Amino acid sequence: MPHSEAMEGAMRAPSFAARIAREWRGGNRAGLARLVIGVLVVLAAATFATSIMTGAADASLANVFRWLAGEADEALSARDRIIILDIRLPRAVLGMLVGASLAVSGVVMQGLFRNPLADPGLVGVSAGASLGAVLLIVLGGAAFAPLFALFGFYALPLGAFLGGLATTLLLYRIATRGGQTSVATMLLAGIALGALAGAVTGVLVFLADDQQLRDLTFWGLGSLAGANWTKIASAGPIILLSLAVVPFLARGLNAITLGEAAAFHMGIPVQRLKNIAIFSVAGATGASAAVSGGIGFVGIIVPHLLRLVIGPDHRYLLPASALLGGTMLIFADILARTIVSPAELPIGIITAFVGAPFFLWVLLRGRSNMGL
Repeated sequence: MPHSEAMEGAMRAPSFAARIAREWRGGNRAGLARLVIGVLVVLAAATFATSIMTGAADASLANVFRWLAGEADEALSARDRIIILDIRLPRAVLGMLVGASLAVSGVVMQGLFRNPLADPGLVGVSAGASLGAVLLIVLGGAAFAPLFALFGFYALPLGAFLGGLATTLLLYRIATRGGQTSVATMLLAGIALGALAGAVTGVLVFLADDQQLRDLTFWGLGSLAGANWTKIASAGPIILLSLAVVPFLARGLNAITLGEAAAFHMGIPVQRLKNIAIFSVAGATGASAAVSGGIGFVGIIVPHLLRLVIGPDHRYLLPASALLGGTMLIFADILARTIVSPAELPIGIITAFVGAPFFLWVLLRGRSNMGL
């Protein structure tokens, strides 16, 4: 009898899927968004832990769990400690930072341009950031020696930040006229700026020596293979600062979806919002490109998927995108390490395989609304 009562209670208790369906049918997007963010926190933690446990070397799984639980450091052998603490852990941390920055940058650009196709990779911002970093790698010893002497290992993320900022400002200047942003002009100008940045990067690669060429192969398709604590220390503060700023833009991005004039009459300082958004995107994208190379499509896939579920409210869309972006990039990195193990695929190949068809789907799905 108690067993049957327990069974009936379990049947009466709503399942997780039923709860999501109820929130969706009831139109309670705020409640659904909070629920989704909670799920994404758990998913991000699980993916992060899986990344630390995955690799060609057979580090002890049980000891990894004991270390993650905060038990004594003796739970890990000296070999496991090196593999986990110096190789896998910085790689997972960097993947979370880069994925979050790319996804959040996509949300901010889509809100700023009021178009779901805006993305730092597609509109040339990532190419400009990579150009800034490559310029420092190839010419840094001669032309930019004072910059390296002044900023040390922060010089490379700074160069990428300046390259991304210059590209973003130029793109916004070209695509905006009379306070209105042309979507078609934005996309075409982004392609042109990306191609121009790629051409200049090609010239620099031609001028590079053998050592510099080995460094520049890192940029081709993007990778987390070179992750270490020094790179995290150089790019992490810039990424974290950008991620810390963007939640304060949520109200303004919500208002600007109605148009810049409407946002201004609602009391939003539109021009200041634009400036902060541009600097935040340039900082996040530039620092990410400096340590991971060109990784595309994260800024399109993540925000679009989340909008379908939790809606367009940036108060929830921004944190949810940061969590899902980091989780997605870590998962792609796990695939890159295991598909052809013990070799490793560039992570940009995986994101492109998924992102390119997804981009075409978004384009075809919304072309009647975009005038393309």
